[in-house]
Amino acid sequence: MDLNPPSGENYANPRICFFHVLFKAGALAFYILSALFFDSFVIIFVVTVLLSALDFWVVKNVSGRILVGLRWWNEIDDNGESVWKFECLDQESLARMNKKDSWLFWWTLYLTAVVWIFFGIFSLIRFQADYLLVVGVCLTLSIANIVGFTKCRKDAKKQIQQFASQTIANRFSSTIQSAFTVV
Repeated sequence: MDLNPPSGENYANPRICFFHVLFKAGALAFYILSALFFDSFVIIFVVTVLLSALDFWVVKNVSGRILVGLRWWNEIDDNGESVWKFECLDQESLARMNKKDSWLFWWTLYLTAVVWIFFGIFSLIRFQADYLLVVGVCLTLSIANIVGFTKCRKDAKKQIQQFASQTIANRFSSTIQSAFTVV
């Protein structure tokens, strides 16, 4: 992944980008600043986890689909097994995705998890098991989206490769077939 955002291109979906970042920043900011304003751990826990859950939902169901053309979910089949399901746009639509939107999506997804890990380490060092619980829930939601979208992106690449291979094989086959029908 490129560290610098693509230049010369504006965000195609600025509102979606805004909300993609808003709940992440909201959860992190509330977690950091809440100790200054609230004495109640329950309020800190509930509000931080609620903001993180809103972020999870927005990323999974809205910004992932619009900014990078990917969507994932998990189902339990009849045998009780967990089955990952993936959806992605077709190859042409994926090629037209805005690079700046995509860059923002992936970097904020990973950076948020890194920040929660940092807060987890800080809570461990300070022996704050209750705050470690808050961080654990928020980190779990963040990592769930990372795993889901990473698997979805790999599945999309595999589908594109299969489509390309199949297209080449079909063209080759039709070329061979037409060469023999001429003779």
